[in-house]
Formats: sequence, structure tokens, C-alpha cells
Amino acid sequence: MSKNKKANKNTAQAAPAEKEIKAAQPVDDLDLFDFDDDPLGATGVSRKSLVIFFLIDTSGSMRGTKMGELNTVMEELIPEIRRVGEADTEVKVAVLTFSTDVKWMYAEPIAIEDFEWTRLSASGVTSMGAAFKELSSRMSRNSFLNSPSLSFAPVIFLMTDGYPSDEYKEGLEALSNNSWYKFGLKAALGIGNEANDDMLAEFTGSKDTVVHAYSGNQLAQMIKIVAVTASQIGSKSMTLSDQNEAELSDEDVYASKQKMLGQQIQELVKQNEQDNVNFDTGW
Repeated sequence: MSKNKKANKNTAQAAPAEKEIKAAQPVDDLDLFDFDDDPLGATGVSRKSLVIFFLIDTSGSMRGTKMGELNTVMEELIPEIRRVGEADTEVKVAVLTFSTDVKWMYAEPIAIEDFEWTRLSASGVTSMGAAFKELSSRMSRNSFLNSPSLSFAPVIFLMTDGYPSDEYKEGLEALSNNSWYKFGLKAALGIGNEANDDMLAEFTGSKDTVVHAYSGNQLAQMIKIVAVTASQIGSKSMTLSDQNEAELSDEDVYASKQKMLGQQIQELVKQNEQDNVNFDTGW
């Protein structure tokens, strides 16, 4: 093992070994990629694991139609996520809600085959910074990411309709020191007129991975586009080589996948706009 590989393994356990990406290729050309059968070199492990984290704002401003429609689309989304990934990929879901208090829907990530959505209600303020800290504390091999077969960095999807009521930058700083967050695929959805897309881009690292919904139909479309696309990209094993066939760092692999996510999301959003989807009039 080279010094670079050893350093990557020691400093960023979240980064799996992955296989060649052509940066200009669209995501739906996945059949062109050469995927690793065993990205961790973990012989004897038959399944790889991907955890999808949903961070959901349940503050009082989400009360009523917004929360009702979000609950409905999440119930519809779960069967779609069950079809994501390869047969040897175990997809798990963890849901973190934040209002005045920060709560997990379940005590640990649940396999998608067994996951049942628990309908959420809304009240209180928007403790987003506290949610970031809680996510960071749980996103480790000693807690929610302790599967012996884990080989993929997580997908992290944030949804909110407003601005944090606490000091979110402090929580975001805590997350930024978490290797799983660094290498995870991050996306965000702004709901309604008060959501701040610039702040959400701080969380994802790119405006391309931030989308916005101003109505119930848009909410359903955007959640499905982001969640399914991110899960598809996140569950693919790839290593990245440059033009000289030199193996690049885990950071480069992550950056390529995050860029791919942004491009695919924006293409799908534009396609929905061009298809003249009959959106309702808003909240």
C-alpha cells in the first residue's frame, strides 16, 4: 500500500476506494463506468452499505399544509429508494428532525426494506445548529456508521422552510471537521418564500445542490429528484484517475461525485420546468 493510500485510510475512514469517473459523462451513463466489486478489499463481506440521512425542519412555520405534504411525499419516496443501488448494497435510512428540540425518528439507521415513515408534526423554533452538532456526533463508526460492511460515504439531505433560530455556523463548523460529512453527498431543499438558499449552499458547498419548492407539487418533485439522484450516485463505487492514469485522492473522488450530483439535479429540475409540470399555486 502506498503512503498516499495509507494516509487517506488513516485520516478519512469515510472515503471508500472507488473506480474511474469521466467527469464530462452524465450520471445516466452509469453503464459506462467500471465499478469495483469490493471497494474496501473486505473479502468475505457480501453487502456494502449506504446510509441516507434526512434532516427535516419541524418548526412551527412548517405547520399545516407544508408538513402534511412533506409527510405524504416521504411516504411515497420510501418505495422508490428501495429500488436504488445494486443487489449487494444495503441501503439504510436515518431521519433527524429539528425544531426547539432535536430528535431522531428511530434510535439507529433502519434498513430500507424495514423502514416505516412516522408522520411528523410541527411546532417550536428552528434549532438547525443543534441539529448539525447532533448529526456530527452520530455520524461516526462508533455510532450510526458502524456497519462492518460499510463502504459508501453517506447521503445527507437537508430540508427547511426558514432561517435557523440558533447559531448554525457553530454547528456547521463541527460538521466540517467530520470526515463522513466531508466525503458525503450533500443536498438541500428550501421550502417556501422564507428559506435562504445561500445559507443552504453553505451546508452543501454548492448552489447546484440546492433546490427550492414554492408549492406542494414542487415539493414532491424536488424531494424525489434530490433523494433518488443522490442515492443512485452515492451507491456507486468508483476510483478516479487523471489523464496520466495516476490515482487521485479521495478528496478528488468526492469532489467529482458532488459535482456530478449538482449537474444531474439541475438537469432534472430544468427538464421538469420544460415539461410544463402543472404546479399548484403555492402555500
